[in-house]
Amino acid sequence: MTMEEVQELGIEQLDFIYVTGDAYVDHPSFGHAIITRLLQAHGYHVGIISQPDWKNDESITVLGTPRLGFFVSSGNMDSMVNHYYVSKKHRETDAYTPGGAAYKRPDHATVVYSNLIRKKYRNTPIIIGGIEASLRRMAHYDYWSDSFKRSILLDSQADIISYGMGEKSVIEIADALNSGISVKDLTFISGTVYKTKDISTLYDYELLPSYNDMLANKTLYAKSFKIQHDNTDPFNGKTLIEPYPNGIYVVQNVPQPPLSMQEMDDVYALPYQRTYHPSYEEAGGVPAITEIKFSLISNRGCFGGCNFCALTFHQGRIIQVRSHESILEEAKLITQDKDFKGYIHDVGGPTANFRQPSCQKQLKAGVCKHRQCLCPKPCPNLEVDHADYLSLLRKLRKLPNVKKVFVRSGIRFDYLLLDKDDTFFRELVEHHISGQLKVAPEHICDAVLSKMGKPENAVYEAFTEKYRRLNQKIGKNQFLVPYLMSSHPGSTMKEAVALAEYLRDIGYMPEQVQDFYPTPSTMSTVMYYTGIDPTDMKPVYVCKNPHEKAMQRALIQYRNPQNYDLVREALKLAGREDLIGFEKHCLIKPRRLASETGRPANQHRDKKSSDKIYQKSNNKYQKSSDSKQTNRNAKDKNVKKSNVKENNTKKNNMKKKTIRNTHKKK
Repeated sequence: MTMEEVQELGIEQLDFIYVTGDAYVDHPSFGHAIITRLLQAHGYHVGIISQPDWKNDESITVLGTPRLGFFVSSGNMDSMVNHYYVSKKHRETDAYTPGGAAYKRPDHATVVYSNLIRKKYRNTPIIIGGIEASLRRMAHYDYWSDSFKRSILLDSQADIISYGMGEKSVIEIADALNSGISVKDLTFISGTVYKTKDISTLYDYELLPSYNDMLANKTLYAKSFKIQHDNTDPFNGKTLIEPYPNGIYVVQNVPQPPLSMQEMDDVYALPYQRTYHPSYEEAGGVPAITEIKFSLISNRGCFGGCNFCALTFHQGRIIQVRSHESILEEAKLITQDKDFKGYIHDVGGPTANFRQPSCQKQLKAGVCKHRQCLCPKPCPNLEVDHADYLSLLRKLRKLPNVKKVFVRSGIRFDYLLLDKDDTFFRELVEHHISGQLKVAPEHICDAVLSKMGKPENAVYEAFTEKYRRLNQKIGKNQFLVPYLMSSHPGSTMKEAVALAEYLRDIGYMPEQVQDFYPTPSTMSTVMYYTGIDPTDMKPVYVCKNPHEKAMQRALIQYRNPQNYDLVREALKLAGREDLIGFEKHCLIKPRRLASETGRPANQHRDKKSSDKIYQKSNNKYQKSSDSKQTNRNAKDKNVKKSNVKENNTKKNNMKKKTIRNTHKKK
């Protein structure tokens, strides 16, 4: 947006300016679209500065001075996760930038943008929000710098944080500023964080360890995080206070209340254009729109309790849903799009099959502080019912011009198994899978699973068997694709080898593996940094050495010839040389290491193992052929006899195959 465009709308001065690290996409899957449309619906004039040039101070002034303030967000992702792989190597693409170009936003974008604004506008209120600000609202461990950082509120020089999804707190902030209340007096709004030197008027709060004390003692940080984790509920959470030097306190108010169904419907009924700004067309558009353009958001929140996930801190554990009518109206809009081919890509949210609160208590008294709903064992009060979600999917299937409705959001398989009525599971398998179902067991060793906050492996085994039977019953041959994670806290080389043996037994080698990524404000990240499990304050093994992490990852893909040296080294370290040999149970065959031959590891190719592919069908992995290559070689039936033999040889050589591609873990 330019100042000329603003003036063409008859606006002399904007009320708010929203600065974002993403390209502007006017779609409800993008936080900047929801917040700006919501402000607009409440009568405010809002301008957007998308991906400003942080090396040029003037880039932040192109829309003039806002009457009430700036909103700042790094975008839909933490800018550091957006920029770097877990190996800390820089990504070369950015799905949230026109043309997928990288390097269009700075590291720690929220801090950089906010400081840039403060440099030019000394007295204008700055409100930061989004995933980056929300998960860094209190002192936190930063993996990329391997340091313990202060609250982002202090480093950014912002006035206030709107944490979580933000719809209610943003409007309260806007209305307060519009009424003439100073931003320094906005200490009463739920879902916000502010700084102060006076806490004498506060009551019913938890005083956290000070930043300096936590910096000196990691155990104190583990204790602090457990307190924070126990106070993410708007019904029973307390105000949290974190002391800093020079008499400064960072104060986190209780979370904003969950949105009602009507409020959810109102948010998704705003007049979105449902696409990117036309100025991006020349660059090829914004890649992130591709998958979400024909997807439907059904719910928010998650009571799954995975320790490596930040959803508890951002969206909370209370499920919030849209009505069927709201979702069906959006689906009808999708079917009218000129690019719609009849396929709705997804209907879900953080967890697709969570369409109701875990129990009735949540609606009145909030979630339990002392236990999780599903792990380590399901709560006796857990209410399991897929009837509402099933009804929604059936309605969507009946819409004109809809050929297929897929469910690609995560399905919580342990919750699914607890449903005594198999109707949803059967219809999921029959109607809503595109040839393969992706689920997230993450590991198979119970010691690791307990640190992940995941159910025991026996639960996953029961799920795979039931999935196999259902496919067999309806006459389908569909795959099951398990997401697996290496190097999570609690995973030693022993557990990594056990996972490799499991993959051997089921005949499966995943093409992609997620190495544990320590992102801000997750229980697992606190374990990684402190070496302590905050849930019981006991020590936990943490794999930090890059070479050991590479070995754990290589074990999951032990069939890959390029991983041979790492796998052999890992097996020796684990005392499992019994898995090196020619017997059926062995993972690899004996041979000289690359370091012993002077040649790179990838020049040693185990032809027999690399010539195989295993695809999972009904929990069985079967060899399959690369029909595309075979057809290409057999295309011309009239070739000369002298070439027939040559072509047959090529066909045999082309039996090298690659595993069916699986999507990266979200």
